[in-house]
Amino acid sequence: MNVSLETLITNVSRYNISGIDKIKKAYEYAKLKHAGQYRESGEEYITHPLAVAIILARLNADTDTICAGLLHDVIEDTNATKEDIAAEFGESVAILVMGVTNLTKMSISDKNSLNNANLRKLILGMTKDVRILIIKLADRLHNMMTLQYKKNPEKQQRKSLETFDIYVPIAENLGLYSVKNDLEDKCFMFLMPDKYYKVEEERKSIEESTSKMVQEVITKINDILTDNNIPNTVKFRLKNIYGIFKSLFSNDSLEDIHDLLAFKIILDDIDDCYLSLKYIHSEYKPLTNYFQDYISWPKSNNYQALHTTVLGPDRKILQMQMKTAKMEKISEYGITDYWHGDDKTGFIEMQKALKTEYPFFQSVIEANKLANNNQEFIDLIKGEVFAEKVSVFTMDGKVINDLAKGSTVIDFAYRIHSEIGDHAVAAIVNGESVSFDYTLKDGDQIRIITDELALGPTHEWLKYAKTARARKKIREFLNKQKRNGQSRTRSL
Repeated sequence: MNVSLETLITNVSRYNISGIDKIKKAYEYAKLKHAGQYRESGEEYITHPLAVAIILARLNADTDTICAGLLHDVIEDTNATKEDIAAEFGESVAILVMGVTNLTKMSISDKNSLNNANLRKLILGMTKDVRILIIKLADRLHNMMTLQYKKNPEKQQRKSLETFDIYVPIAENLGLYSVKNDLEDKCFMFLMPDKYYKVEEERKSIEESTSKMVQEVITKINDILTDNNIPNTVKFRLKNIYGIFKSLFSNDSLEDIHDLLAFKIILDDIDDCYLSLKYIHSEYKPLTNYFQDYISWPKSNNYQALHTTVLGPDRKILQMQMKTAKMEKISEYGITDYWHGDDKTGFIEMQKALKTEYPFFQSVIEANKLANNNQEFIDLIKGEVFAEKVSVFTMDGKVINDLAKGSTVIDFAYRIHSEIGDHAVAAIVNGESVSFDYTLKDGDQIRIITDELALGPTHEWLKYAKTARARKKIREFLNKQKRNGQSRTRSL
């Protein structure tokens, strides 16, 4: 990255001329406050907040967010105060800077406890302003890009593990795939350097050996669709280094990875996405096990596309992704797509969408209610909120996609409502009766049968429940029974 004020201004000028003067002022203020401070690389400290601001500008961040990126360390590392920032740049910028400022060591003595408190503060900050998390992601990305200057290997690994556990899932849940992939690759490089460089070389080899075939396929797809009066743009994507490494756990070789070589087919509207599927399958034989309709059923981070995997030239396995231009923008920018357009209203729309369209938001709120302390909160975030999810359906077709894989019908019942769980007497999955320890699978349609006269959960149910919410509600019920002089051990 070319880290300079000119680079920042060039990026901002693409979409926001009106904010440049305020951004320059924030840069000069940060440069003055950080004067005499240096990074472990030996560079002046200002290069770090400047790089963070450039990353944010590449996401088309609004003026206040970029200013906060430039100023994100001044309260923690200099004599500047929140009041100083508010007076110079406005209350909004001051709140953002405070949102990414760590708690002081004076209030919490234990290092691990302090770290958990800071992470909880950061994650919950999005409930008021998601831009806090986005600034922190940019901050962590640049820190990972320069982690080689931290000479202690143990610190490098600790920072990489935390990034993998916390920041990679945050980026994915917000739909920021470019940030997610960059963070993954950097973490992989420091945690498993030998494997990283081996996969990197293999990836380069694939890129070189398939370049001609890729251009042929792009031309072929373009010609087929154009001949059928479907305007289109075709782009190519090669899977990132860590993504390849992870996929090798379930595939015998690189050639077996179904989404290693992906073609993004950008179309005018949704009808063209489905119509294009017909013409692509007429040219390339589909592998039916890998078809996904993320248009009808978007991912929890709002990603949409039709995915099909086909046999291409020389029986190469290729993934085809049909999407509209709007879907492609969301796949590139995630929730920050709301920054495209009016500088003043983008954040408002972004925050509204986070609350109504991203299950991640409600899961964090729920984890905060369930956790008795910072450690429990972080454990819930890692173990449930960031866990791989299962997508299931209620009987009326509502999608429930925020339950962690491994959840049971008991977890489903309590996810719908605690009264449903407490009065459950039977469960029907895909038309068949199942026991309460049945593990949910993608696509299951579930009906919980209840009875107002049901005796309620037993201690046995605690073995079935995998989610913190279900376990908590069951314990509350059992404790209430105990206080009333009742006790039950019967299982269903």
